Amino acid sequence: MISMHTETITYFDGDLPLKGFMAFDGKVDHPRPAVLIAPAFRGLDDFARNKALQLAQFGYVALALDMYGEGKVTEDLEEAGKLMAPFYFDRALLQRRALAAFDYLSGYKQVDKTRMGAIGFCFGGLVAIELVRSGAPLKGAVSFHGVLGSSLQGKSAKTVPISPNASGSLLILHGHDDPLVPPSDVLAMQEELNGAGIDWQMHIYGGTTHAFTNPKAKSPENGTLYSEKADRRSWQAMQNYFDELFSP
Repeated sequence: MISMHTETITYFDGDLPLKGFMAFDGKVDHPRPAVLIAPAFRGLDDFARNKALQLAQFGYVALALDMYGEGKVTEDLEEAGKLMAPFYFDRALLQRRALAAFDYLSGYKQVDKTRMGAIGFCFGGLVAIELVRSGAPLKGAVSFHGVLGSSLQGKSAKTVPISPNASGSLLILHGHDDPLVPPSDVLAMQEELNGAGIDWQMHIYGGTTHAFTNPKAKSPENGTLYSEKADRRSWQAMQNYFDELFSP
């Protein structure tokens, strides 16, 4: 039976304190695989915490990271967009902030640093992809309905080339009808990953829009709608992926 250990931990990006949420089975005293969770653009909310708890039940050490500092989270969409924008448009900054969490997790005594992964949702899907692109020493990452492009509201992001040290694989879980990710972004991502020799796979769910894992997504007019079927299938795909990656 799992004896769940949960805590809010503090780590740093330079002088900025970041507050993540950690969960794992407290009865297990040997190092085990670990998974970093990158939240959607609202910040480290209950959705991300619940994903950490679910991953801990699989036997992983799970850490939901804090992208904005001091655990900042908002339900206001406009404010969330403003919080996300600096990271979306400056991918070096995004990578540095995500790596701060990765480095903290890899140094945790309960973690087997040779078996680490990451997942992310929406904006967090982009964060998970950028961790692989950064060359961080992780086995692989999973993007759930992640943002795949580098242009937003007519403005282009300052991107970073894929590191020659990038060795992790990618599983991209995408809704075919996601209005935030046009087919051109999907193709560009595939071609870039192929060019860099990244091991990738993509599952595309028909009749599915953005935010398909979030039961609160109920705005089909804005292209965000929960799909029980795609949610279930994508979560199972993630489990199968990590089972393969983390097998001895």
